[in-house]
Amino acid sequence: MEKTLRELAELAGGEIAGNGDTVLRGVAPLEAATEGDITFIASSKHAESLRTTSASAVIVPPEIQIEGKNLLITRNPQLAFAKILSIYASKPDIREGIDKRGFIGRNPKIGKNVTVYPFVYIGDNAEIGDRTVIRPGTYIGNGCRLGEDVTVYPNATIMEGCIIGNRVIIHPGAVIGSDGFGFARDGKKHYKIPQIGIVQIDDDVEIGANTTIDRASFGKTWIKRGTKIDNLVQVAHNDVIGEDCILVAQSGIAGSCKLGSNVILGGQVGVGDHINIGDNVMVAGQAGVTSDIPDNQVMSGYPTIPHREWLKASLTFPHLPEMRKSINELKKKVAELEAKLKS
Repeated sequence: MEKTLRELAELAGGEIAGNGDTVLRGVAPLEAATEGDITFIASSKHAESLRTTSASAVIVPPEIQIEGKNLLITRNPQLAFAKILSIYASKPDIREGIDKRGFIGRNPKIGKNVTVYPFVYIGDNAEIGDRTVIRPGTYIGNGCRLGEDVTVYPNATIMEGCIIGNRVIIHPGAVIGSDGFGFARDGKKHYKIPQIGIVQIDDDVEIGANTTIDRASFGKTWIKRGTKIDNLVQVAHNDVIGEDCILVAQSGIAGSCKLGSNVILGGQVGVGDHINIGDNVMVAGQAGVTSDIPDNQVMSGYPTIPHREWLKASLTFPHLPEMRKSINELKKKVAELEAKLKS
């Protein structure tokens, strides 16, 4: 595919410095780009690399100006690059239609231009929206509702009664609607609490490979619009995840938690049960959230504390053995002084 720099600037938003008629045939990393490629740099610390790149055009932030290069100048180079990349990215081959080797139960409602690959199971009374693609090995339980333009990759599982919005992407091995982990004590035994709720996934959500989202004990576990969930994430029963959140790989959220909008949980973050996290909160990787967090906070550590305080505390950690030794020596000297005073 060929596009001029001017056409790409119109798509991505931004101004041109250089020749807007430059023809671009692909995208590439800064170091690997050759003639005909467009690439990007996100900040001025990579500006020196501009002088040596062979790319025909570079997406840059406004503070970068360099002679002799074709530049697409924008305040968000990464976003512009993502939009441009979507043009050049190869689209997967899709077999249109419903393969006879799949199974579809009774009373289905199947939209227009739906693709169902071999070895897909779709239960009774399921609804599948227009242009949805369901790849091999997928299980969709009775009464599930999938919206339009949904992509379900191989071996995903969507259990009974769950609701999936429009333009949702579900990656391989994800499990939506497995039983919540709920048990009542009966002496030394554990009595299973029936999990009779559902999972609701709103529009434009992406769910990573091998992520699990448990159904509610009753009511719903709810992932709101625009949230992006990485691979190997656990979302427990009755959680509510707000709009436009980011949950990074191996993070785990215990039951009945509520996250506001634009929350970011770093990798391996753990959130205890019944925790409320406000809007625009960032939690650093491997942190442990044990109490509620108000809006607009950046938190780190276990248990979590404000990030700046954690940075100060972390500077102390390497000196703890030396400090312990000094304290013990001081305690010994104080004891000797007290003994002398008594005598």
